[in-house]
Amino acid sequence: MNVEFLTTVERPDSAQKQKPNKDIQAIVRIVLLLLALTIICSFFSIINAGERGVLMQFGEVQPEILNEGIHPVIPIVHTVEKLSVRVQNQEISTEASSRDLQNVYTDVALNWHIIPEKANVIFQRIGNQKAIVHRIINPTVEEVLKAVMARYTAEEIITARGEVKAKVDQALTSRLATYDLAVDDISLVHIHFSKQFNNAVEAKQIAEQEAKRAGFLAIKAEKQAKAKVNLAKGEAEAHRLIVESLTPDILQRQAIAKWDGRMPWISAGGGDNTRLFQLELDEIVKAAQKNPQQERVESRSELTTALLKEKE
Repeated sequence: MNVEFLTTVERPDSAQKQKPNKDIQAIVRIVLLLLALTIICSFFSIINAGERGVLMQFGEVQPEILNEGIHPVIPIVHTVEKLSVRVQNQEISTEASSRDLQNVYTDVALNWHIIPEKANVIFQRIGNQKAIVHRIINPTVEEVLKAVMARYTAEEIITARGEVKAKVDQALTSRLATYDLAVDDISLVHIHFSKQFNNAVEAKQIAEQEAKRAGFLAIKAEKQAKAKVNLAKGEAEAHRLIVESLTPDILQRQAIAKWDGRMPWISAGGGDNTRLFQLELDEIVKAAQKNPQQERVESRSELTTALLKEKE
């Protein structure tokens, strides 16, 4: 009975010992699998999209450039440095001086990329992308901007901004091409000057606007004066023509045309002896025929006297 009891007691202990052994074996297998995968992967290099691989043998750059995809390599013997050939954006703030010695502050946005066929040469001469930006891009942009801005006055930089941009683009393209770097585009995002210069420009613009306004008012006044003179001349000429064209016959015709057909009444005498006479048309005509010179009658009383004499 004692032997059987001991046997049953020992069985759980052996099961417990076997279980940790199995866990250790599983871990070892996983480690060995990962190690095998690592060793296998070390014989290959994967170049992602938009990249180029610089192949080095014992640290020496090889002429072969690895394109996108998977490439076999020899561990320890070969190493691969990856460079991006995609368009890179670099924003730079620079300070320069214009031809008239004004401080010009410019914010530049430059788009550039590594020439894929020259990736190994660039890495050999300059280094990785960070080295390219700090050693080549930034100093070149600052130098080119200072050289171009010095050719123009501050006013020309504002008015001929397109020409300035074209000059900067041309100079940068030429300079960076010597380092096997290509310029895609450059933008002069913001160009500004010192506060004193801005105040001077504003004052100049105000003065020019006031001068233009004064000139406009002077021209307007001159035109108005000429218009008045011409109007006066026109009125005088019109009066002269009217006076020359108004003959006695025309005046008599106009008077008859406006006559309403009623003959005038005139009074003669005074007090109880006052008499009223109604003139007839033939009497007026006879009175006019007896006065062929068409002498002017100065007053109504003279006209009455003349007509009464004719009636008597």
